[in-house]
Amino acid sequence: MTKHYPSAFFGTALAAYLTANRVDTLLIGGLTTSGCVRATALDAMQHGFVPVVVEEAVGDRDPDVHAANLFDIRHKIGEVWPLERVTGYLEVARWD
Repeated sequence: MTKHYPSAFFGTALAAYLTANRVDTLLIGGLTTSGCVRATALDAMQHGFVPVVVEEAVGDRDPDVHAANLFDIRHKIGEVWPLERVTGYLEVARWD
């Protein structure tokens, strides 16, 4: 799926695809934390998915802006997990 805007949901069929495939949780990585990552996490939450931002898989130009956006995402939008927790989650996840 190709995206043309900050959110991976805007102008794409991502929500419909995830719903059709019974996905309820998204692991999110990418650049930049204050732009595309935040926009995608917010839209994921607004579409009823659980957004999980993978801490080591995101970044921004300014470390303070990066940290502030991870703080906001963690407290307002979704979850922020370290890669180790994501790896453990994927190891025990049940794939249907």
